[in-house]
Amino acid sequence: MGKILTIAAIALMLLSALAGCNSAGCTENQTSVPLAGFYSYNNGKAISIDSVEIGGVGAPHDSLLHSTGAVSTIYLPFRPNRESTSYFIRYTSHPMVDYGIADTVTFDYDTHPYFASEDCGAMYRYRITRVSHTHWLLDSVAVVDSLITNADFQRIQFYYATETPD
Repeated sequence: MGKILTIAAIALMLLSALAGCNSAGCTENQTSVPLAGFYSYNNGKAISIDSVEIGGVGAPHDSLLHSTGAVSTIYLPFRPNRESTSYFIRYTSHPMVDYGIADTVTFDYDTHPYFASEDCGAMYRYRITRVSHTHWLLDSVAVVDSLITNADFQRIQFYYATETPD
């Protein structure tokens, strides 16, 4: 009889935990998606760029993250089931669009499952281990903090030359 009571008590506790599990008490962002910003290589100031399309390389379905208007920041979701994710920045102004000029940025990372709390549940965290990119118009990429958590701040910075050398 003691075993039956113990199993029933455990089942009741599990049902209580599942019934009380919701996101109403979670005030934090529940996803770990890195935020990237655009900056001037010449003076380090934040900039907006226009006439670009930004999307995932080899991503399933529609991977376009930005297609119209100016952009100064963008969220770049990583794939938890991969060790790297690549994005294209396609320049759509003339004459660049005629030649199909686009920069590609690839992030290599380690994926770590993370249990945030009972209210927030589980999510992934990423540790960026390497960044590579082309240099058509993109000068450099800086990673301010390699640990991607659910904290909402810029960890990635894209630098563009905004002045021509004399």
